[in-house]
Amino acid sequence: MDFCDAIPFRKMNGLGNEIVMIDLRGSPRVLSAEEARAIAAAPGSRFDQLMVLHDPRSAGTEAFVRIYNSDGSAAGACGNGTRCIGWVVAGQTGRRRLRFETSSGMLDVDVESIDRITVDMGEPRFRWDEIPLSEPFHDTRSIELQIGPIDRPVLHSPSVVNVGNPHAVFWVEDVAAYDLSRFGPLLECHPIFPDRANISLAHVITPATLELRTWERGAGLTRACGSAACAAAVCAARTRRTGRNVAVTLPGGVVHIEWNAANRILMRGSAELEHEGLLDPAIFMKSPA
Repeated sequence: MDFCDAIPFRKMNGLGNEIVMIDLRGSPRVLSAEEARAIAAAPGSRFDQLMVLHDPRSAGTEAFVRIYNSDGSAAGACGNGTRCIGWVVAGQTGRRRLRFETSSGMLDVDVESIDRITVDMGEPRFRWDEIPLSEPFHDTRSIELQIGPIDRPVLHSPSVVNVGNPHAVFWVEDVAAYDLSRFGPLLECHPIFPDRANISLAHVITPATLELRTWERGAGLTRACGSAACAAAVCAARTRRTGRNVAVTLPGGVVHIEWNAANRILMRGSAELEHEGLLDPAIFMKSPA
C-alpha cells in the first residue's frame, strides 16, 4: 500500500460500540498512537476502538490484529470489534469459522449471519497479578475499593477480572443512578489498576439477565463493550448472582454470553456496517513508519 494514497476504512458498530476497521495486510505499516488519535478525531471515522489487520503471525489465522482505543492506547481484546472484522473477512473469504490473533492471544469467530456472530473470548483470569492489580488480593470476587465517603461510599467492593483487558464490575440496583462520566475516569486510573481498567456498573435483573453500563478504558462512555459484558457475566456467575449463560443488556442492545464448562467465554451478537470511506493520507505522514 502506498501511503501517499488515501487509506480505505470501514466504519462499523457492534451494538453501538463504534468500530473502525483498516486492513493493512500486505503492508509493513504500523500505526502510531498519534495516528490512531488523528483517525478518531477525523470526520466520519470517529471510533471507540480501531481494529487494524496485519499479515498473520501464526499459521491458521486470518490476521494479526492491533486494537487501539480512541486515546491511542492499545487494547488486548474487543469483542464487538472482533465480530465486525469477522463478518467482513467471512464475506471476503467465504469461510465462516475464522481465527484472529491479538496481543492477548487467539480469538475464534463463528459467523452464521450479520445478526448472529459468536466470538470465543478465551479464558477469564482472576488472579490479582494477572488482572493486574497493584497489590495482592486473595479473593478477586470482591476487592476493597470504594469511591465516596468511607461510611457512605457511592460505589464499593467490585469484582475484578481480566478478559483480554482489566475489568472492574460494581454491583448496583440501578445502572442509570450514577454519574459514570464523573466516576469512570477516577476509577479507570485508580492506583490499584497499574494498567488502568474498564469500569462497569451491573444490575442483576434475573438469574439469566444483566443490565450494564461501561466506562471503557481509553475510550470513555460507550454504548456497548463486549469484553465488559463478558467480564460482568463471568463475575456474576462466579459470585452466584446468575447462571453461566446470560443475556446482557447494554445501552446499544443485547449480547449473549456463555461461560462454558471448558472455561471459555462465548459471546454472541450482531455487527453493522455504517459506511466505507477514505482516510486523509496526511494523517499517516505525521509520524514515521
